[in-house]
Amino acid sequence: MADKLSVVIITFNEEKNIERCLQSVKKIADEIIVVDSFSTDRTKEIATAYGVNFVEQEWLGFSQQKNLANGLAKNMYILSLDADESLTEELENSILKQKVEGFYGVYSFNRLTNYCGTWVKHSSWYPDTKIRIFKPDEVKWVGEIHEKLSLNNTKVNHLFGDLLHHSFYSRQDHIKQIEKFSSISAREMHLKGTKGAAKKRWYKALARFVKIYFIHRGFLDGKAGFNIARFSGYAVYLKYTKLKMLDDGDSI
Repeated sequence: MADKLSVVIITFNEEKNIERCLQSVKKIADEIIVVDSFSTDRTKEIATAYGVNFVEQEWLGFSQQKNLANGLAKNMYILSLDADESLTEELENSILKQKVEGFYGVYSFNRLTNYCGTWVKHSSWYPDTKIRIFKPDEVKWVGEIHEKLSLNNTKVNHLFGDLLHHSFYSRQDHIKQIEKFSSISAREMHLKGTKGAAKKRWYKALARFVKIYFIHRGFLDGKAGFNIARFSGYAVYLKYTKLKMLDDGDSI
């Protein structure tokens, strides 16, 4: 008998993405849990049409929200996804095969990101390997942004096939996220006592651009690669600028 798998997704105003995500997991999911932060768009309407377990929860932060959602799963193993992600057919087949053979340890696979209509194969964005199948009572999410899983000497198995990530539909979406995440990062650095913000914002921003565009060959991704590199540099500049503001006693 095949192992059962719960798919767990957190959402907030994801009407653009949620149906694609749910469609991609319907063959592999024995249970789908969506934990929503009181969306004001059609997220709830779309998700409940798929018969998911739809739970509304005030936003707790990325890690806490995901850990709460994981705790609702009925099955021993879960697949944790973001609403803007979906499985390729190859990855779907890999998971189905593993369900039959039985799960053990945790499972990773590569994530391929779409940036403003372009699939990004370089720019440090691919293969972007992610661990997403695990036992929720053994593995927890940690961190406020770009959350990660804490692993305790757990065997990591890699599955074939890509997880598709529809990241930004426009450059404005990217800038909006940078504004939000840079404030979170600046506050974290301020609490840790990070120094030298005035100087670091310049050379670290330039270093980030060079690393992504040249070292990670972002130029091979064309216009998308250039925009990823320059906006990544801008994100570094902005978080250190906001850190300096906090250090000077100003609000951000």
